Amino acid sequence: MMTQRELQFISGLLRRSFNRSFAPFGGKAVLFCVLLAGSISLAFAGGSAEGSGNNKSGKSIVVFVPGVTSGSPIYEMLVAGVQKAVDEKSGTSLKVIEGGFNQAEWESKITSIAASGAYDLIISSNPAMPAICEAVAAKFPKQKFLLFDGQLAGNLQIYTLRYNQREQAFLAGYVAALVAQNAGTTQGGRGGSSGASSGTPKLGLIAGQEYPAMNTIILPGYLQGARAVDSNFSVDFRVVGNWYDADKGSELASSMIREGARVILPISGGANQGVVQAASDSGAKVVWFDVNGYGIKPGVVVGSAILRQDKAAYKKTKLYLEEKLPFGKAELVGVADGYVDFVDDDPLYVQTVNEPIRKRMADIVARFRNGTLSLREDGTELSK
Repeated sequence: MMTQRELQFISGLLRRSFNRSFAPFGGKAVLFCVLLAGSISLAFAGGSAEGSGNNKSGKSIVVFVPGVTSGSPIYEMLVAGVQKAVDEKSGTSLKVIEGGFNQAEWESKITSIAASGAYDLIISSNPAMPAICEAVAAKFPKQKFLLFDGQLAGNLQIYTLRYNQREQAFLAGYVAALVAQNAGTTQGGRGGSSGASSGTPKLGLIAGQEYPAMNTIILPGYLQGARAVDSNFSVDFRVVGNWYDADKGSELASSMIREGARVILPISGGANQGVVQAASDSGAKVVWFDVNGYGIKPGVVVGSAILRQDKAAYKKTKLYLEEKLPFGKAELVGVADGYVDFVDDDPLYVQTVNEPIRKRMADIVARFRNGTLSLREDGTELSK
């Protein structure tokens, strides 16, 4: 926003110019100049009407979405959570900028945002963001960052919150193994995955791409959860190569099912659609990740291990607006903290999954929720 001195300077310039051109109008020229200068000041201020007022304590926040918001539940939750916190704090403005899917462009776009000086806080969510924002922060020492789904400790300009995806993947593997075990016992389904009835019990996991968290946290956590049900379980892990190819997702899932995988966890973006369709056609089942997926294909999706990013975004943005967010800290949150969970109260879950399985899931989820069982990211159990 323009300072009073800048406003007076522009007003003076305009007054001298317009007085020469509009001398016949006398004092009206002065009034016109003042109104025009005020309009210019508001235009430069940007943001909402509240954010551009005289409240000097008002903050300006921007959410940088590394992709697009619509159709991306995690980013929809991010924006919704931040918006809720902003709406509760008078004088705060919010802007959402979508960065697109080309990761090579994210740093330059965030650099431009920081260089504008228009925002007190930049918020984003992606494992790649801490390294990107640390590089930008070095160029703009007054810029603050609030980053989700990533980790960076010790930088006083940046706060990060990372979800314990070991626990999330464990819950996904646990329910998948229970369902697969039950299918093998009862010979359920339409026969497309009958190969699982003999040999080593098997689950599937299809990823869009390989990345550190997938290889070292999610995949091992998924297997750990399955082996908590039966130590003989194995996981057939395959990669689409991108985050959009539904045909390739369907092809990989069909192959997995033919080779004995009764339940598949897809973490492959738009390719998930192909996985779900292949499972539906073959009588196999799917476990969903990050958001509630039961409604995507009722009767096929048998579990949802979720992240409550809307809750995290709301609470951490609110802490920032209260000047209580501990910049420099990297926080890891899990089921007991209320940011990772398993959806066990959806009517579609109740209709699709039998009571004995739901009871066993309820028992393990309760232990995570009350903190009597928790997992480090390396899989070590912290039992109380």
